Amino acid sequence: MTRFQLNWALSAALLASLAAPASAGVFGTLGNFDVVNDTGATAYGFEIDLEGLHSSDITDTFGGAGRGFPTSVERYGAPSISEYTNGSIFGVKVTYQALYNGGGWSVGTPSGVFTTPGESCWTGGNIGYGAATPCDHFGVGTIGNPTKTSYAWLVESNSPGVLTTATVNLPAPIWSVTPAPNPAAPAPVVVAQIQAPKPEIESQFGSAIWVKVYTTELENKVELEELVGGNAKVQAAKSHTEIEWQLLQTDPGNPLAGQLENGGGAAVGEKAESVLRRYEFFNYSGLYDPETHEALPVLGDSHPGEGELGDFIGAQNVAVNLNGNPVGAVPEPATHALMLSGLAMALLVVRRRQG
Repeated sequence: MTRFQLNWALSAALLASLAAPASAGVFGTLGNFDVVNDTGATAYGFEIDLEGLHSSDITDTFGGAGRGFPTSVERYGAPSISEYTNGSIFGVKVTYQALYNGGGWSVGTPSGVFTTPGESCWTGGNIGYGAATPCDHFGVGTIGNPTKTSYAWLVESNSPGVLTTATVNLPAPIWSVTPAPNPAAPAPVVVAQIQAPKPEIESQFGSAIWVKVYTTELENKVELEELVGGNAKVQAAKSHTEIEWQLLQTDPGNPLAGQLENGGGAAVGEKAESVLRRYEFFNYSGLYDPETHEALPVLGDSHPGEGELGDFIGAQNVAVNLNGNPVGAVPEPATHALMLSGLAMALLVVRRRQG
């Protein structure tokens, strides 16, 4: 068995173990993020699609009514929350949207380039957020994980007053919380996984993005309103770099390529009530293989070379509240052994390709 095959097999075993009935059943996830409008057109809203959840699973929204901040923290005000079904698929859409008065839209997000990472795209940001700022800050809190998360700017279609979606390639972390294998040490194992954007052509590599990751554990829970720039909890995470740089790209020949997992090697601290992570995403602006679209970074997947770090895409401040004592089924001994083997031996960062 080659080194690549061994790493692939062990990573698959790890994923299988995390998908087993050992998963904890009660935890809350939160996510606030800056996102740049690079669609080339003015946007008049933003949509967060949370597949596999109901409206009762939404605990909070950034700018939502009755929260710690006024609804004027971002230009669109409080979002609407609506459920949908499509055959066996169901979910919730959290929609921030301008008002159309028959002759035009009340507000909009211009398209442009934003090069200063940070939680700056709201009224409390550090850049003088206003009508000309080409980005916005959104967020949502949920009970548990959606099965799929999608983001899209809402831009005007060919029909005045009618909006259509423009997909945003901003990965959303998926959290997994499992009880600790050792009953004497009740702290759980908390894993956050992100996936690179899917390719436009299935037979080719997808678009490559650079990601930087920060993390911290906290002894109290996190509120959605705290996942903004200048907050002490976010600053605590930014002082602990977990991954300096990693290039993510999907590979049609490797189903695990383009995945990045954080925190899967050990249980959190005994007093941890929450785990907070910050992800910063940038476009890859280096060379691609003209036939396969595989990225060809000069210095490898963990360090951007000159001219390879492209425009800032967005940043995700995310947290999981553990409620002090996550509830879940205790894994069988065989599951423990498989999980520990996978966690100890599998590569937590699965690179796009290994020779």
